[in-house]
Amino acid sequence: MPEDKTKRVLKLLLRFFVTTALLYLVFSRIDLAQLSRSIGNANYSLLIIVWALAVLACWVRSVKMRLILKKQRCDLATGKIFAASSVMTLYGLVLPGLLSTGVKWYILKQHTHKGSSVLSSMFYNQATDVTVKLLTGLAAIIIASPPSYPMLPAVAAVLLALIVLAWILMLNTWTNKKIRPAVEYLLRPFPQKIQDIAETMFGQLKTFQKTGFKFHLKILAVNLLDTILGFTSFVFAARAAAIYVPAMALVWQGSVVYVLGRVPISIANLGVREFTLVQFLALYSIEAPTAILLSMIVFSRTILLAAIGAAFQITWAIRSKRPAS
Repeated sequence: MPEDKTKRVLKLLLRFFVTTALLYLVFSRIDLAQLSRSIGNANYSLLIIVWALAVLACWVRSVKMRLILKKQRCDLATGKIFAASSVMTLYGLVLPGLLSTGVKWYILKQHTHKGSSVLSSMFYNQATDVTVKLLTGLAAIIIASPPSYPMLPAVAAVLLALIVLAWILMLNTWTNKKIRPAVEYLLRPFPQKIQDIAETMFGQLKTFQKTGFKFHLKILAVNLLDTILGFTSFVFAARAAAIYVPAMALVWQGSVVYVLGRVPISIANLGVREFTLVQFLALYSIEAPTAILLSMIVFSRTILLAAIGAAFQITWAIRSKRPAS
């Protein structure tokens, strides 16, 4: 037990180090006076749209989670799932990825009393969410790739096709049984932790292989709506920062920021988001201070959802202290 605690502390310290190092690298290369001017020139009236779309996207994700849980015979109101998601965002400001996700799992488990069903639902929910945003980003690259990388659309098209094929094969019971041994064999040279992740993935997806493709298409439709809302919010955030590159270019950059944000290497995606936006927006001649301003506006969406989560957390704490009538 002490060894596990030491590992957790070391991982947390590593994330703090990565976050600090990336932020230092980014801010050491920008002119703070220019950043101040960019902040002063921002169109703050668009922030209302940015925030409203972010909250609406979170609500749509909660609707999707409700549909997934219902398939697991866990009937839970969308509002409670939205509350759990916002509280997870609050804890995500200080806790690394899996620990903050564990907060949401615990809240949903308390409501449903079905921990394993909630876990598999959250896995399927997260996997489909990342996949749809990644596919949207790849499609956007095909439409609006940087001019200096002419081969990028072809690479994106191949990756898109492979990801779609992989999902079709994994969600089909017969093909899943055929490809699983092959994947396990190919992963043998890799560390045991990676093999365990693959084993968990196959195990969690097994629950949803019997639901039929009609259910998966419904989840895909809701995911697309969430993705459209999220990326539209990102485009408005760019416009608020006076960034006027093609919308599709912003979509694939937003996809990269989102997918990298799922990798638990920093705190609340700080540093990773800033470094990524500065590097990719430079392809469209956007200066670093303006890219940093966009990052700040995007991060404000997280702060807003965390504030909503804090309100729910305070409300629950007050209710728990009231004497039973």
